[in-house]
Amino acid sequence: MRVDVVSIFPEYLAPLGLSLIGKARAAGVLDLAVHDLRGWTHDVHRTVDDTPYGGGPGMVMRPEPWGEALDALAPAADNAPRTGSPADEPPATSWADEPPTRLLVPGPAGVRFTQAMAHELATERHLIFACGRYEGIDQRVLEHAATRMPVTEVSLGDYVLFGGEVAVLVILEAVTRLLPGVLGNAGSLNEESHAHGLLEAPVYTKPPTWRGHDVPQILRSGDHGGIARWRREQGLLRTAARRPDMLAALPPEELDRRDVAALREAGFLVPPEDVAK
Repeated sequence: MRVDVVSIFPEYLAPLGLSLIGKARAAGVLDLAVHDLRGWTHDVHRTVDDTPYGGGPGMVMRPEPWGEALDALAPAADNAPRTGSPADEPPATSWADEPPTRLLVPGPAGVRFTQAMAHELATERHLIFACGRYEGIDQRVLEHAATRMPVTEVSLGDYVLFGGEVAVLVILEAVTRLLPGVLGNAGSLNEESHAHGLLEAPVYTKPPTWRGHDVPQILRSGDHGGIARWRREQGLLRTAARRPDMLAALPPEELDRRDVAALREAGFLVPPEDVAK
């Protein structure tokens, strides 16, 4: 996978050279480059922002440097819509095949980033991240880019950050770990939180007793079926307590009678009609 990140603070992205992302880059699994947006400015002050039309506080990032950056990183010839359109008509915005480049713009007005989106992004060949600052990027940049490639505004949650760099670190970590060969034990992806619509059960390691707290006996029993059931129930209870929205989103057929019994025993309400099997 190729990834380009554009920011006015490229130093902020230094952690992308560490840990498993750094190893993925060294192994050639991830071809990642960070670019300074100011490299596409042409005035002595390397200006990237200006006052907003219509008034209001803050500054808005100018379209010219962003346009040149995207031209350089995703040449028009490589990103033309596959369906094509006559020269005197606006470019089509649908692609017959998977497009070579996708633009991601982190911001509070974007769609919520989820594990499902991480899996989707992990199948892409080329991602470009546009890190906005101040009041954001001139909307025309996104509109123009959308005539050449898919554009997704994405949000980590219902809060506001100084800029998009933190979001890029989060998104790239979530995506990179899904790439083949990045994790030493790929099986761990199947049991972690959000993998199957539930949060992960608590985890323990040695020693069996620490400061008066014991590892649950079932985990030391060697009963693999019992352990699997315990982990399932603990994941259900954690999800019900911390993320009831996730539990509510599970299709009824995902809950068996033992699941429902465990939830009811813990005091969580489960309608009878949700008991599928």
